[in-house]
Amino acid sequence: MEGRKAIGTHFEGVAARYLASRGVKIRERNVYNRGGEIDLIGQDEDTLVFFEVRYRGSGSLVDPASSISYSKQQRLLKAVSFYLHRHHLRDTLCRIDVVAISPGTLKKYRVQWIKNAIQAGV
Repeated sequence: MEGRKAIGTHFEGVAARYLASRGVKIRERNVYNRGGEIDLIGQDEDTLVFFEVRYRGSGSLVDPASSISYSKQQRLLKAVSFYLHRHHLRDTLCRIDVVAISPGTLKKYRVQWIKNAIQAGV
């Protein structure tokens, strides 16, 4: 399990650098609360963004973005809701994005930023 944690930490760093290069200000990393874990929290202009970072190696049968199960999405929504409530940010403009990372062909990694990837059902 320690190896998986180190890999997760590495790719969260890759995602944070990628997002920072595109103007996102990273506010927090690895936020744990009653709802679950939020990998990264950042500010994209006037929007508070919660990021789920996913990595899949070249041997994976599923691309990183598709690896987020329905139950994982529900845990993320719960974690975000709890975070917003705890910090009195209920009226804050926010969204949940996914940063999907896989081995690249021209560069070391292929990074895909999917904005508003996970939404609460209305």
